[in-house]
Amino acid sequence: MNNSDIADILKAYADLSELHGGNPFKIKSFSSASFKIDKMPSPLMGKSVEMLASLEGIGNSIAKVVFEICAHSRFPELEELIAQTPEGVREIMRIKGIGPKKVAVIWKELNIETIGELLYACKENRLVQAKGFGLKTQEAIIKQIEFMFASANKFHYAKAYPSAIGLLDLLNTLPSIEQVELCGEIRRGFEILTSIELLIETDNQTETMQAITALPGILKNQEVLTYNGFALTLNYCDSNSFAWELFRLSAASEHTESILSRIGFPLPEVRDEEEIYEAAELPFIPVVLRDNRGEIALAANNQLPNLITYQDLKGPLHNHSTWSDGLNSVAEMANFCIAQGFEYLGMADHSKSAFYANGLSEERVFAQQKEIAGLNPQWSNFKIFTGIECDILYDGSLDYSNEVLKTFDYIVASIHSVLKMPEEKAMERLIKAIENPYTTILGHPTGRLLLMREGYPINHKKVIDACAANKVIIELNANPYRLDLDWRHINYALEKGVMISINPDAHETAGFLDMHWGIVAAQKGGLTKEMCFNAKSALELDAWFKTKRG
Repeated sequence: MNNSDIADILKAYADLSELHGGNPFKIKSFSSASFKIDKMPSPLMGKSVEMLASLEGIGNSIAKVVFEICAHSRFPELEELIAQTPEGVREIMRIKGIGPKKVAVIWKELNIETIGELLYACKENRLVQAKGFGLKTQEAIIKQIEFMFASANKFHYAKAYPSAIGLLDLLNTLPSIEQVELCGEIRRGFEILTSIELLIETDNQTETMQAITALPGILKNQEVLTYNGFALTLNYCDSNSFAWELFRLSAASEHTESILSRIGFPLPEVRDEEEIYEAAELPFIPVVLRDNRGEIALAANNQLPNLITYQDLKGPLHNHSTWSDGLNSVAEMANFCIAQGFEYLGMADHSKSAFYANGLSEERVFAQQKEIAGLNPQWSNFKIFTGIECDILYDGSLDYSNEVLKTFDYIVASIHSVLKMPEEKAMERLIKAIENPYTTILGHPTGRLLLMREGYPINHKKVIDACAANKVIIELNANPYRLDLDWRHINYALEKGVMISINPDAHETAGFLDMHWGIVAAQKGGLTKEMCFNAKSALELDAWFKTKRG
């Protein structure tokens, strides 16, 4: 064990002790000793307690600890603190820029126990409102966490996509490249990626590789390439095979094999993917659907869905303002939506049990509704609907009485507390909430945070069946860290006649744009305009809400 290892152990004790409110003098002593030991030129290993105690900055008590660490690799007080601290909280302590006092606020006041939950809390602007934090600190934490995730070789589609488009623009400037396209996971719209994959047509692969490695943002570590921190996978081909290679690299292998079997060999020369499907005597199948989930049979019967587009959306229905934990006022959110060409805005701030997010008491509910009633007459072609993201409590009931619930235009019912539960309990809570006559939309059904937190286990088919029976819409939460409902379950929802609402869960005006990521996920699930709830007009929604409320 070298001096640096010993210093790290002492620093870990000081930090955990501070996290748990330990003796400030002792914490300072261990922290100081850690700093000095790390700088000492001669090794401490093998020294006696007396020799250690004689060194500057190490008193008798710390000398005994260091000796025990060196001789037996033990530090009982540190082991006790580790046992008292959740693993996720210890991981949070590794984030640069936040010390033990801030971690204590995150853990003990905000009830956050994993890095993933912390990142999502930052995205909801929860840290801005916490003692000792500010917007700059929150932004710094987001950058640190996202770097950690990118370094773990998996990353969110929404984070990688802008870099991928930027890289395409750079590659198109290289003279040795004839054409280049995204392929693989990112082209197919998967929510979690392991690399940005590209297909490059070139006659000189060596020259092209040299030119790529010289581009800004490109790093090469042995044979591994990254761009802006994202792993790259490069595929090369000549001009005669570009269309076929792009097709091969942009579909499930079973999909590719089925198409090739319909065409037969030798394969014809084609200019693009449209001609490949023509050769297979099929209509063109969009790349997001090429997952071997029945799309070829649908194409053969001319039953491919006419996929939802961003332009089909008429407004967002799950959003938060400064009334709870958002950064913008209701009026600012509305004016942004008007500028985007939307017909309506649905305000769904947090309900009273979400105290950590400044949830609305009954009194504040009525005050917000009064504000919205005063804003709506300003516009002839735009409307703000009054909603609430109402917590589903542990027993499955909603967070307000029916007398309060009936005052809203609509209710988004979501679980936010006690997420660690078996499937039986999760289903009990969800089904009871779905059966509440005032529940309009089931919010983020599993509570998952991609790459951060697994959702609570549910039986998706039973949840969808319950929504069908009670005329409840299911949310596809478009926040790229959620994308919940998972797109893989959309097809079953459509079979049961359950509409999907693509909601941004926006906590600031820029959050509305997350619906772009929701659209990609919805397309993968085969969602159409007709079955997308917020592709309805304001008049259609108003009538639907009134019918739901009876």
